[in-house]
Amino acid sequence: MTEPVTRDVEGYEVGSSVSVIREYVVTPGAGPRLHRHPYRETFVVQRGRALFTIGDEQREGAPGDVLVCPPDTPHKFASIGPEPYEAVHIHENDRFVTEWLE
Repeated sequence: MTEPVTRDVEGYEVGSSVSVIREYVVTPGAGPRLHRHPYRETFVVQRGRALFTIGDEQREGAPGDVLVCPPDTPHKFASIGPEPYEAVHIHENDRFVTEWLE
């Protein structure tokens, strides 16, 4: 399966106070390593499933779920499969600011 062409949008580019990542992950187990942001991030799951680690908690995200990560909280996710994980990740900042922890 081919990944769709997407573009992450930083809010300042379009006059918005939020930035958006359109995630599309095909490979089970794939996802970003542990990181944090100085602002809240909201995950809106559209298709597939992923295991989210937000702080000390783990939670599965499935279609229709909305998960929220508080500011400065370490987090990551990994696609569970077998179908692709597709979601919109909303960063409450007009630019992406990420501190990678692993």
